[in-house]
Amino acid sequence: MRDLDGLDDAVAAAAFRRLVRHLRHRSDAENIDLMGLAGFCRNCLSDWVQEADGTLSKEQAREIVYGMPYAQWKAEHQGDATPEQLERMRQSVAKNA
Repeated sequence: MRDLDGLDDAVAAAAFRRLVRHLRHRSDAENIDLMGLAGFCRNCLSDWVQEADGTLSKEQAREIVYGMPYAQWKAEHQGDATPEQLERMRQSVAKNA
């Protein structure tokens, strides 16, 4: 079995693109819920893209992940977080350290 670093870059890129397309399609899966379950969300993914590239702005990286300007995505798909969602996110993110 190969480790993650041994994974072919083309395979990793294809899997990444599939993940991003899936997240674009599943706009019903809100970032706050992703954070509460997995400790990462679309914003985290776009931050990782920005860090890996080194030349993209935060907004450019977010547009790659969201498929549109972030402000537009928020207006169309993001609701207000409940206190319960915020607490789940806090607990989940604490596991990332």
